Amino acid sequence: MADAQTLVEKLQARFGDALLECNCDRGEVAIAVPPARAIEVFTALRDAPDFAFEQVMDVCGVDYSTYGEVEWATSESTNKGFSRGVVERATGRGASGIQYATSMPMKTQGRFAAVYQLLSIARNQRLRVRVFAPDDEWPVVPSVVGIWASANWFEREAFDLFGIAFEGHPDLRRLLTDYGFIGHPFRKDFPLIGNVEMRYDPERGRVVYEPVSIEPRVLVPRVIRKDSRYLPESH
Repeated sequence: MADAQTLVEKLQARFGDALLECNCDRGEVAIAVPPARAIEVFTALRDAPDFAFEQVMDVCGVDYSTYGEVEWATSESTNKGFSRGVVERATGRGASGIQYATSMPMKTQGRFAAVYQLLSIARNQRLRVRVFAPDDEWPVVPSVVGIWASANWFEREAFDLFGIAFEGHPDLRRLLTDYGFIGHPFRKDFPLIGNVEMRYDPERGRVVYEPVSIEPRVLVPRVIRKDSRYLPESH
C-alpha cells in the first residue's frame, strides 16, 4: 500500500484550506471537507492522477450527538455491584436517555456527517472522507452519485436510517424501512424498542400497528472481571 504520510502531504498540498482536517491515525488517512467544497474535492480525488480514487466502497451516516460519552463502567465494581447504566445516556433506556442525547453539546463540527470510504486500485490506497451537515435539524449534504454511480443505494440507506438528505440524488427514498415508517432508526434520539409494533389480527384479517408494549432496556455488555480465572498463572 502507498505510504500514508505521503498521501497526507499530497492532500494538504492539493486542497489546502478546503480541508477542515487531514490526519493519519493507525495507518488510515482521513479528511473532512465542508459541504460547499465537497463536489469539487470528490471530483479531484477521482480524476487527479496523484489520487485516482476510482471507487466509493461505502457511504454511511454518523450521529455524533453523544460522541465520546460512555454509559457503561463495568471494569470495576463497588459495594453495589458493577456500574451498569447508572446515568441514563442510552436512548433505549427511555425518555431521559433520549433527552440526554438531544441536549448534548456537539464535540464535533456538527451532529450528523456522511462518511465516504474511497479506494484507489491504481495507486493501492484508501481514504476516508467526512462531510458534516451544517444544519442539525435538517441535515443536507451533496450527493456524489454523479461522481460514483455506486453511491446511489449507500446514500439512500443513510437517508433512511439517519435522515441525512443528499442534495442532487436522482431517487432519494427509503431503502430498508417500511413505506409508512416514521423516524430514522439509527438516530440516537430514536428509541431502541421503536414506537409501534405490528401483529396479524385474525378478526380483521390483516396486519395492525399498535403502540409498543415492551419495556425499554439496554443490553448489558459482557464483563471481564479481574480474578484468578483470567490470570495467565492459573492456566
